[in-house]
Amino acid sequence: MVVAMTGATGAIYGVRMLEMLRTLGEWETHLVVSQAALLNIREELPGGKARLEALADVVHNVRNVGASIASGSFICHGMIIVPCSMRTLGAVAHGLSDNLISRAADVMLKERRRLVMITRETPLNLAHLRNMTACTEMGAVIFPPVPAFYSRPASLDDVVDHTCMRVLDLFGIHVESEKRWRGLSKDAAGLVDAAAEMEAD
Repeated sequence: MVVAMTGATGAIYGVRMLEMLRTLGEWETHLVVSQAALLNIREELPGGKARLEALADVVHNVRNVGASIASGSFICHGMIIVPCSMRTLGAVAHGLSDNLISRAADVMLKERRRLVMITRETPLNLAHLRNMTACTEMGAVIFPPVPAFYSRPASLDDVVDHTCMRVLDLFGIHVESEKRWRGLSKDAAGLVDAAAEMEAD
């Protein structure tokens, strides 16, 4: 699995994604970190770059467009850009391939492999929305890290874990979690049934 981190806030998502893949024990991870991402990592992550790189099996320099993951002949399951900045979103949308992250993303799209982009920006302007549309039309999945409050998160870790779990689901990688949706509680289901009966009357 290729994991790329770019210059948007939310470096913890990238760390947790690598931790989950390592815990599963079946996945070789290839990490690419942009120069802007390094600034956020320095601000947001205890242990910084060293902690992050220790979680990956292979680390690539973002400027090395000749790396293995820059070719369609390199076999992989897919790529996660987490977090994905609007700059990287735009580069992928327009096929720029101007660094290893946007080139590897371009490879995923041309080879029809899964590309998931955890976009971090709000509010969105028209350029952001059009770039999201362009990437979606090419086959990428745009996945803003929206919290699922039905899981009743007790901490930031709970919020991050749930998002990472959902992203991995898109690759057919299923992490066991008690936070998955199990249906309405009995009380809520009873209210729905009562409302349905009133509408029927």
